[in-house]
Amino acid sequence: MEYRTFGGTDFEVWLMGLGCMSMSGFYGAADDDESIATLHRAFDLGINFLDTSAAYGEGHNHRLIAGALKGRRERIVVCTKSGTSRVAEPDGYRPGGSLEYLTKACEDSLRDLDTDRLDIYCMSRIDPRVPVEDSMGALARLVEQGKVRYVALSEAGAGSIGRAQKVHPVVALQMEYSLWARDPEGGNLQACREFGMGFMAYSPLGRGFLTGMVRDHRAIGPDDSRRTHPRFIPGTIEHNVTLLPQLESIAREKGITMPWLALAWVLAQGKDVFPIPSNKSIRHLEENLKALEIR
Repeated sequence: MEYRTFGGTDFEVWLMGLGCMSMSGFYGAADDDESIATLHRAFDLGINFLDTSAAYGEGHNHRLIAGALKGRRERIVVCTKSGTSRVAEPDGYRPGGSLEYLTKACEDSLRDLDTDRLDIYCMSRIDPRVPVEDSMGALARLVEQGKVRYVALSEAGAGSIGRAQKVHPVVALQMEYSLWARDPEGGNLQACREFGMGFMAYSPLGRGFLTGMVRDHRAIGPDDSRRTHPRFIPGTIEHNVTLLPQLESIAREKGITMPWLALAWVLAQGKDVFPIPSNKSIRHLEENLKALEIR
């Protein structure tokens, strides 16, 4: 079982983490008992890195994880994102990078996770109305107060990363990365490597698309957030589905499944790249881990 140092931290984490978003209803209904069983199974298998957010279920995800972590807290690294305000201002702006917002989100997360310090606190988005230097100053203050150990960013460009690093060390970046979403190759990964940061690849299975199980908009449930996602809407999903046979052919040649191939590809992009697929069932968790056997 291989563990690696995570970015600019002193944490040793397994090659693949566990994203917890789907445990709070983003991809249809979830069952809390099954989610907790999945978390416990992940811990038993050696997974020691969880990705969550204050925005997942408005605290539900944190409270769920807190229950699963009882007696295990010291063994598990929890990375939580700050989210952005649920209440939009009249012009549609949703605050997320101010001292006030980041402090409140941190304190709410500490309470809901039932912990005295966040292992990694990740700002969810660069706030267009707050200089990144000011946001990083707010995050640095939380570190100084002992509420946060390390700071990370999500969806940040190379320029923002460089500016942030001048204020306080950023240990990792989180972005969507898969065979279906190659955007980080446009400079984000390079910036991470320049600064010795880790890279958290969320949605490495393309929000389920690279499993081959989402081929028709009508198959997406009414309470599934993918229903309104541009890649899955009618008129777009039909085109995207025509891309799958290429991947299916490669997987068939290798005698493996398409999801294993997709995850193995992300794992092969560098020792600093950590996939964090989201699971809410033991079956899918164990299926995903088979990708670790593929070279």
